[in-house]
Amino acid sequence: MKALIEPLLLTTARVSTHFGAQLLTGATGFFFERERRLYLVTNRHVLIDRPTGHLPDRLEIELHADAANLTRAAVLSVLLYRDGESVWHQGGDASGDIDVAVIELNRAALPDAVELRCFTPGHLQRSLQEVKVGTPLLVVGFPLGFHDTLHHLPVVRQAVIASAFGLRFQGQGYFLTDARTHRGTSGAPVVMQDDGSDPALPWKLLGVHSARMDMGGRDRRVDSLGLNCAWYADILLTLTAGSADERV
Repeated sequence: MKALIEPLLLTTARVSTHFGAQLLTGATGFFFERERRLYLVTNRHVLIDRPTGHLPDRLEIELHADAANLTRAAVLSVLLYRDGESVWHQGGDASGDIDVAVIELNRAALPDAVELRCFTPGHLQRSLQEVKVGTPLLVVGFPLGFHDTLHHLPVVRQAVIASAFGLRFQGQGYFLTDARTHRGTSGAPVVMQDDGSDPALPWKLLGVHSARMDMGGRDRRVDSLGLNCAWYADILLTLTAGSADERV
C-alpha cells in the first residue's frame, strides 16, 4: 500500500480547532521541515479570528500512525497558548497581517511509526518571474472536511495562477488562483509540479491557500468569481528563521 500513495498526499493533514472539549471548525495544514525542525503550517485565521469570535485554545491534527497501514490514524492535540502566550508564529508586512501561521511540533509527541512528508526550503520557488500566469496548480486539502476517511488522505483540486505571479496582487502578499474551493481548505498548500528538483517530492510549494476572493456589490446568487487568495510560501523562511527555545 505504501508504494501506491502519492507522497504529495502525505504532506497534508486534517486539522480541527477546539475550545476545551468543544469542536469549532475544520481546516487544512501541511508539514514544513527546516534544519530538522518540524512545523505545521496553516492560516492565521484558523488559529485566531477576533472579528468572528473564533478563539480556539487547541488544535487536533490527524496523523498516519502506521507507515505500512494508512487506515491506522492517531490524533495529536496541540495547545495554542502557553502561560498566556500564543505558541504560533505569524508574520506581517507593510500591508498588514499575513494570513499564514506556523507551529513547531515536538517530534517526540508523534507516533513512533508516523508516516508523513515535509516540504522544505528547497521546495520554495526562488524566482517569481519564472512562474507564468495560467500555470497549472494543485490545491491539496479537506474541502468541507471531505476526504478519504478510510485512509485519512486529502483530495486535490485543480487550479491555475490567475494573476501576475511576479507582482503581489494589489500590493498584498498573495497571488490569485482560479479554482473551486470550499470552507475547510484554509491552510492548504498550493503546489506546481517540478520534476527537476526533489525526486521524492517533485513539487514546488508556491503558496498557502487562504480564502476566496470576492467583490462588493454583486449578487451572490448569480455571480461567482471563482478566484482565491494564496499567500506566497516564501513567508515560511521568515516564520521558521532563528532558534526557538520552546516547542509545543
